[in-house]
Amino acid sequence: MRYTDLQVSGELRRRAEGMDSWLQHCVVCPHECGTDRTKEAGAFCQATDRVRIVSFGPHFGEERPLVGRGGSGTIFFGRCNLRCVYCQNYDISQADSGTEIGPEALADIMLQVQKMGCENINLVSPTHFTPQILKALLLAAAQGLHLPLVWNTGTFERLATLRMLEGVVDIYLPDTKYADPQVAQRLSGTADYPRRMREALREMHRQVGDLVTDHQGVAVRGIIVRHLVLPGGLAGTAEIMRFIAEELSPDTYVNVMGQYRPEYRAGEYPEIARSVTVEEVAEGRRLARAAGLRRLDC
Repeated sequence: MRYTDLQVSGELRRRAEGMDSWLQHCVVCPHECGTDRTKEAGAFCQATDRVRIVSFGPHFGEERPLVGRGGSGTIFFGRCNLRCVYCQNYDISQADSGTEIGPEALADIMLQVQKMGCENINLVSPTHFTPQILKALLLAAAQGLHLPLVWNTGTFERLATLRMLEGVVDIYLPDTKYADPQVAQRLSGTADYPRRMREALREMHRQVGDLVTDHQGVAVRGIIVRHLVLPGGLAGTAEIMRFIAEELSPDTYVNVMGQYRPEYRAGEYPEIARSVTVEEVAEGRRLARAAGLRRLDC
């Protein structure tokens, strides 16, 4: 079942309307800050009940199964429910970049992306706008939206929220940032990240399973897991790779990424105030293979 089926059956409307109250005492993400976002910005994400859009259009820098020929149809949302001190998109995630719009305008953007010939609708940092996205998707599906929906997330997710996305999201694209709570607290402002990440990965995999592609190698359903190698092994790569292989599947599609560089406030933290080395990236990929993972994007 997909969001197009849920729209026809009325289930998508039920879920979208059911999440209205979540914004009045915000419980959308694990912070559960309780802010009335219809009146003020969220305590952590600083987002209101209107969606903040920074940019949208074809993107050719994503994983190969997402890009295809037409590119991944990225929609970049402003703000974030994490506070990564090294964020490479800090102007988007930690500032008021972009424009606030309603569900109707977001639905129109989704349809525009489809008309551009993109392979999917790639929602980048969408978590804190989940209720609004469901409303927009309801409108867009009624007008012919049919592309696979990608949930491109930092993976600080609440299980109840993810369960509202079952049958809605076709492809999950989660980050796996840290295995150690102390590192998560120091670098992203939340010690609960490793536990929430593991819960979220299990739920995502339960919903969509391993990555499935069409005859052209373009993703249609499943999970693609990202892991950014950090200097000095701070991300806990070995532990995360073992978790993925043992508790999700050895056939999980994993991208072990080597593009870390010290951005934003990283210079204030000596342990991450340098780029990763070629050797560190190679070791991260070796650890993924040693854990038994068979589908690496590298």
